[in-house]
Amino acid sequence: MEMKTKYRAGDWVVYTKSKVSVAPGPRAKDVTAASKGESYSYLVDKFWVVEKVQDDGKLVLKTRRGKLHVIPPTDPQLHLANWWQRWRYASRFREITKIHPDSGSQSNS
Repeated sequence: MEMKTKYRAGDWVVYTKSKVSVAPGPRAKDVTAASKGESYSYLVDKFWVVEKVQDDGKLVLKTRRGKLHVIPPTDPQLHLANWWQRWRYASRFREITKIHPDSGSQSNS
């Protein structure tokens, strides 16, 4: 039985990923130093494309390097790219569909 979801193949999505490192990058947000300052925890937005929606409703998301992630559509870290993100980061999304043409694309950005 196929589950209904607001996501479709080709949709541009943003996944907010938690990371830990000694040197957060320029896109890091909500940066917090460890108690002794040896590392930082932070969030970074990842710009991915929905490759497909599985029969169980889970999403197969493709990264710009071709990696695939299976994420439930209810994951609070996941959302459809809003108009600002589609405009500001269009090149990131298009890079995925250009390098990996089997992905869908959003032409109305």
